[in-house]
Amino acid sequence: MPNDPDSAERLVIPDFAFDRHQGHVQRLRETRIRLAKLEADIAYFQARLELIGEPTSSNRAAQRKLFTLLHKAVAKEILDTRRHHAELR
Repeated sequence: MPNDPDSAERLVIPDFAFDRHQGHVQRLRETRIRLAKLEADIAYFQARLELIGEPTSSNRAAQRKLFTLLHKAVAKEILDTRRHHAELR
């Protein structure tokens, strides 16, 4: 029988703890990448808001309102992600 201790074939026991660790490391890596993308979005929205300045038309006012809302939503997502992953603070 292949699972007998006297068998010539070595019994391979999967290392589930290692697999869980690798999965955790991969999730952290993906979360770090996601945070970097969100931070880049924040920088973009801040730059757009600076370029728009004080709105002189209804179009610019709408753009300013939109970028302000997007900025707040992305900032909230960053905070939520950092709260959920304390090791990324």
